[in-house]
Amino acid sequence: MNVLIVFAHPEPQSLNAALRDVAVAQLRADGHEVQVSDLYAQGWKAVVDRDDFPKLDPRERLTVAAASAGAYFGGTLTADVKAEQDKLLWADAVIFQFPLWWFSMPAILKGWFERVYALGFAYGVGEHSETRWGDRYGEGTMAGKRAMLVVTAGGWPEHYGPRAINGPIDDLLFPINHGTLHYPGFDVLPAHLVYSTTGMDAARFEVEAARLRARMRNLATDAPIAYRKQNFGDYRIPEMQLREGLEAPGDVGFALHIRKD
Repeated sequence: MNVLIVFAHPEPQSLNAALRDVAVAQLRADGHEVQVSDLYAQGWKAVVDRDDFPKLDPRERLTVAAASAGAYFGGTLTADVKAEQDKLLWADAVIFQFPLWWFSMPAILKGWFERVYALGFAYGVGEHSETRWGDRYGEGTMAGKRAMLVVTAGGWPEHYGPRAINGPIDDLLFPINHGTLHYPGFDVLPAHLVYSTTGMDAARFEVEAARLRARMRNLATDAPIAYRKQNFGDYRIPEMQLREGLEAPGDVGFALHIRKD
């Protein structure tokens, strides 16, 4: 497989960087081709602004979605954005690795999505009608590709459980896994979590490295999260409401959008 790792941590000597190197080594040992987008090392521009659309008339009001579509279809996206889109098209699997900061991804990675996911490339694609509402949530540009989060957290595993004050980790990651990855078509694998990262010693690092190697070895075969697909009958279109009777007993909120059969 072709594997892209989008890496978001500012410190080259960090635990995250060491784990990234473990993943790269294992993937290459297994015969995969690997590219790494190290966002901090690349000096990635993290905010969308008028500079992203150099052909936009300076007198024209900036509407980001429309401007990104114009740049994408007009072939005038900036070189850094186009390079990342090309990597996504090249990849069979994409790993997004980052520390959990303030219950989400670092701003630089959020900015990567906001700039790379141009209208017409990652969203706003496909037929919109009474029976389909675009190619999204299981269809789209990334359909057939796999994606996985590798996330480090300073807290204990118990801090992210069903009764924990931080909330369940699957709920915290749902907006990324479902809303950012499944939306443009990725098959999303369960996240790889590394907890209690502060002060990790060498012995524990070896345990975590072994766990990560195992996930890399199974990257092509692990079952993805069973998210429902939008245009395959589970949702009323165009209301985008789950049809009654499809939920498992007790399912509410995010759980409604994962098939149990």
